[in-house]
Amino acid sequence: MSDDRQRGGGDRTDLDLSVPDMDCASCAGKVESGLESVEGVTGIQTQPTTGRVVVSYDGDRTTVEKLIEAVEGAGYGVESVDGEAVGADEETALLASARAKKTGVAAVLLAVGLVGEFLLPGLNSRVATLFGSDIHLADVAFLLAVAVGGQTIVRNGYYSAKSHNLDIDFLMSVAIGGALVASLVFGEPLYFEAATLAVLFSVAELLERYAMDQARDSLESLMDLSPDEATVKRAGGTETVPVGELVVGDTVVVKPGEKIPADGEVVEGTSAVNQAPITGESVPVDKTTSEEVYAGTINESGYLEVQVTRPSGEDTLSRVIELVEDAQANKTDREQFVERFSAYYTPVVVAFAVLVTIGSPAVMGVSWSTAVVYGLTLLVLACPCAFVISTPVSVVSGITSAARNGVLIKGGNHLEAMGAVDTVAFDKTGTLTKGELTVTDVIPLAGNTEADVLRCARGLEQRSEHPIGDAIVAEAADAGVDAPPVEEFESITGKGVRADLGGRQHYAGKPGLFEELGFDLSHVHATTDGGVVTKTAEQLCDRNNCLDLLSETVPRLQGEGKTVVLVGTDEELEGVVAVADEVRPEAAETVRRLRELGVERTVMLTGDNER
Repeated sequence: MSDDRQRGGGDRTDLDLSVPDMDCASCAGKVESGLESVEGVTGIQTQPTTGRVVVSYDGDRTTVEKLIEAVEGAGYGVESVDGEAVGADEETALLASARAKKTGVAAVLLAVGLVGEFLLPGLNSRVATLFGSDIHLADVAFLLAVAVGGQTIVRNGYYSAKSHNLDIDFLMSVAIGGALVASLVFGEPLYFEAATLAVLFSVAELLERYAMDQARDSLESLMDLSPDEATVKRAGGTETVPVGELVVGDTVVVKPGEKIPADGEVVEGTSAVNQAPITGESVPVDKTTSEEVYAGTINESGYLEVQVTRPSGEDTLSRVIELVEDAQANKTDREQFVERFSAYYTPVVVAFAVLVTIGSPAVMGVSWSTAVVYGLTLLVLACPCAFVISTPVSVVSGITSAARNGVLIKGGNHLEAMGAVDTVAFDKTGTLTKGELTVTDVIPLAGNTEADVLRCARGLEQRSEHPIGDAIVAEAADAGVDAPPVEEFESITGKGVRADLGGRQHYAGKPGLFEELGFDLSHVHATTDGGVVTKTAEQLCDRNNCLDLLSETVPRLQGEGKTVVLVGTDEELEGVVAVADEVRPEAAETVRRLRELGVERTVMLTGDNER
């Protein structure tokens, strides 16, 4: 259902109930019907994807206990109230659940019955006579399949009837019961049909439950991004407190390798922060005093003190989780049509079946027993099982298949809309790229070689804890370039590093660092190879093989999604190293296939340089 039903007015109190077994629209309908019967309830919001029910009620007219009783009276247990457990946690893997085991046993019994009735009819002997009808071995297998696989269906059908909710569970229960009555009382052999309905419908509901479990696991993985506890500065020391107790103005201590517990502003320290969980940026961002950080991001290297600017539940990560939870309300147009259709179809079918039963003797001159068989047969044949299940199962199959291939689809309406897509936007990090930094370009300057540039870069970066430094060190090692002796290493906050290499001070860092050292980056001499400029040094001045790093080379590399590091001394710029998240080999083929399938335009979304 997932809709928010409001009635009444006045002051409201909201109650958040965890109902894990409520995993379908029909289930949500029964829960809503149960709660609507409670006086004082003013609003109901069901979320089958997360197994949550948010109830708004008047505390002067009802109690929490009555609300829980209403949900349990609809056939569903309440696991927690506002996050506090009220019942035993009996969560079990889907394939190990009682429903899955019963469905498996019922499927085996159905198969045994099919073999006995159609493949080995000689063994299908009569074993009993009941109400004047012969019972064969295959019929016994079918009856056992119904008894084992149909338990939950009949139970749900009972609660549907109890709540006056004539949904698919009710009609399936009537159809299965009708097939058995027709078989036992009127001699019409419909045991196979009853068993098939019980097994197939149980399988469909297990598929639906599997899809819901996948969605819930995705939400839980988002929630796990945020730490449970935070270290807060107090007078005279620090104290570890639950993240939920943080308030605006608190100062939290975040050590290297720890997750930042709340949105805030850095008040002391500098560090590279991995923001990939929130922004998708592949390269950690240098953070220093007065800069904003987000809950769930990771402090890579330095010590930080962060002043909380948003309380728990209102931070960026919480808003993302809330958006994903609300996405379940987005149903496809076909799902909405099927839901509206089934709401009218079931009562009409039941009424028509009763009319056929009552009217057949007078209109067609048949006996009452035959008329009852006609009515029950109509219920079996008219059961909208395939129609009602077709769209949800198609959606489930599509979303599940996408998830197995690393694609998260937020709802069925988005899946349906894919059929009309003409533009696709790709997240860069981990989608078009591998999510791992590598060196892509080494541009030697002022007579140096690539090995010279890598040697200096390795010496400077091997003591750095920044991922860019790790990529440079790995590239130098792969190229067989050793590091020179390093002394007096120092990190220059937000700009780069410096150290003595072989007795001479060297620098590695952003172009801005070398501008501060007095370099004219618009006029830098490039290295040639036999009179020809190296391949990556394409932008040359007309004289002296000169590169314009400031307006041409650096912007070109950044425009390709690369991070630029300059290497040199305070007197000479020795080279340029470009680092990037490597493109996946299959990315180009993926884009080509999309164009073949009718996608007219592709776009890349990235938090990298805005070029």
